[in-house]
Amino acid sequence: MLVPLRRALATATLSALLLPLGCSTALTSKREEEKLMSASDDVSRPAPRWGIVIHGGAGVIKRESLSPEREAAVRAVLNEALQAGHSVLAQGGSSLDAVTAAIRVMEDSPLFNAGKGAVFTHDGKNELDAAIMSGSTRAAGAVAGLHHVKNPITLARAVMEKSPHVMMIGAGAEEFAKQQGVELVPESYFYTEERWESLQRALEAEKKQQQAPAEQGQPQGPSTFWEHPAGREHKFGTVGAVALDQAGNLAAGTSTGGMTNKRFGRVGDVPVIGAGTYANERCAVSATGHGEYFIRYTVARDICSRMEYLELPLLEAANQVVLDVLVKAGGEGGVIAMDAQGNVAMPFNSAGMYRGYVGPDGVASVAIFKE
Repeated sequence: MLVPLRRALATATLSALLLPLGCSTALTSKREEEKLMSASDDVSRPAPRWGIVIHGGAGVIKRESLSPEREAAVRAVLNEALQAGHSVLAQGGSSLDAVTAAIRVMEDSPLFNAGKGAVFTHDGKNELDAAIMSGSTRAAGAVAGLHHVKNPITLARAVMEKSPHVMMIGAGAEEFAKQQGVELVPESYFYTEERWESLQRALEAEKKQQQAPAEQGQPQGPSTFWEHPAGREHKFGTVGAVALDQAGNLAAGTSTGGMTNKRFGRVGDVPVIGAGTYANERCAVSATGHGEYFIRYTVARDICSRMEYLELPLLEAANQVVLDVLVKAGGEGGVIAMDAQGNVAMPFNSAGMYRGYVGPDGVASVAIFKE
């Protein structure tokens, strides 16, 4: 009996101390304001500006290294993905459907490091990861280490909607894909000459890096080159989408082939909910970049948390994380994000990021460089 009494006395004393400073009054006023807001007529509130934002990866994307033909091809696919998502939203479809539709377009293109255009691992394999999340329910699905799933984002959504789990990996995930009727393809489907050549350049650079200490009479340590792919393909080609539908629901999704020359079943940030993919009622984020940093700094969730706890607007929250926190940590990449009012943010700290947006008017906007 004494403990509850002491707590009650302590609470009363604290309230008495705070009252002269205006703290109690401020808290009461805020609660009253929240009650008034929740009781107000929703019809009087402005409708959210529905739309979809996509990215096709960030990294060293220089104007001089991107031919006019390549740039035109990339922009065409980005526009196709935007229109696929917009078509869903314009007909009153869900943000989850819009995100899935947009990402599937990019997964089917050899121009991006996801699905058909996935990069090769050190062993000459393709390992695919993806994730999707509903902001209104916090339901999420993620997959990693896939070798035969044509559209990983489809399987991630099946995990979310048709299983009690959030993440499945490897052979088990592909067995689940068979049970759910998700399309499987032979490994040869993912082969592209461009990605294969990129692996060969990385292997050659790795070999030279390993030989250098030996030639100088120094002990040869373990190679870490696989973490930092070399050559003109040094970019993070992850694809992603975030969308707000006409009902005001947010969703986020991301898909990737990982890093060129990666080893040991490495998994990046894409399927890690809160790192490369996240959505709640306020905010939806899809990331692209050096995944290890995005995992360590829980980038996607951190942006949404700054909106929630610090009451920052979307753009400020996203800029703080990508242009300050990540830069100081040495993490390269970017994000696309959207809030419940339809505001959009697309910050990146790399040379470029394939990105695009389309809203209710259906006019798509696509960019690559820091324009």
